[in-house]
Amino acid sequence: MMSAARRHTIAAGLVFALFAASTAALAECRVAFDMGSSGIRAGASSSPATRRADIDYLGPLWAGRGLDETLAPTIQALRELPAQAGFADDCRRAAGGFSAWRLALQQDAGRLAAALGRIHDESGVALLVLPQLREGAYGYLGARQLLGDKLTTSHVLDIGGGSLQVAGERTAYGEPLGQKVVQRYLCQEIRNSENAPCTLQPLTGEELAIARDLLREKLAGVAPALPETVTMTAISRPVSRGVAPAVARLTGEGVATTGFRRAALSRAIERIANLTQEETAAAVGSPAAYVAYLLSDMLLVEGLLQATGGDELQVAELDLTNLPGLLADDRLFDWAGHYGCYLDRLRDLGLDAYASDPASCP
Repeated sequence: MMSAARRHTIAAGLVFALFAASTAALAECRVAFDMGSSGIRAGASSSPATRRADIDYLGPLWAGRGLDETLAPTIQALRELPAQAGFADDCRRAAGGFSAWRLALQQDAGRLAAALGRIHDESGVALLVLPQLREGAYGYLGARQLLGDKLTTSHVLDIGGGSLQVAGERTAYGEPLGQKVVQRYLCQEIRNSENAPCTLQPLTGEELAIARDLLREKLAGVAPALPETVTMTAISRPVSRGVAPAVARLTGEGVATTGFRRAALSRAIERIANLTQEETAAAVGSPAAYVAYLLSDMLLVEGLLQATGGDELQVAELDLTNLPGLLADDRLFDWAGHYGCYLDRLRDLGLDAYASDPASCP
């Protein structure tokens, strides 16, 4: 059986070989939809414009209701966003579903396949559920395009609402451990609460140690997936607008716009762990509503630095989406032309349906 580290390495390498060929050859007009845990963003190969619709997908799934209540607004957004952005009517269209859609697949593959069939029938858009490593590769591709020579680390760290990725050119790690997921997990384990977000603070010293141990266990797969020396640039707002400014303010070390050391992050955590949310807001100079996820975000980043052996995290402020990767991905659009076959394989193969060959369909 192939090791997890080997699977991660092969998957990342193949993705970038694919993108190198696809991006150079891409000539047709394409519209793609980036569908995460909190909404949809639409983009086109022929236009710099993007449009967004906010839809909470994780909430209904966590409550055990499935995605049925989100289907009508999803179909409406898929119909309307391209027109709002002025995209050409004759562009080929496809969508990538990420963290919430993977959770829906895990909960009930048949129910999700039926929902995807309805979305396709009523909007004309084929929505494919994409593996975690594919999402990580999209993130690295987008960061490399936006940062160019300013990307000096081996990997990028992208923390979304439902998932996180540490992606490099040849290796990647990804798990459903995004901002909302980690906070909810800590709330369940430490506060016995299903609220998202819950009131996690203040933490006692013992509770803080438990939280760190819980995340260490959750991140046990990082080292096998990333066996080489890893340096990271964080490219998502939970770090650039939350963790980094808080560390700089609480410790006087680091620059919020460029990065910080792990030791400074750990000191910042120790300083606010036993504060209330309101006291934390005053300490970091943010409205109370903005710090609900701050401590859990900081603990997650600390855990990732420990898992990768990193002493420092670089930070870049990017408006990053999965759209460049989606638009460049030939397999996504090939599957859109064999969508009935894809849905059949999704029921049988789960996430592996995406990696199978569309040309092998009847």
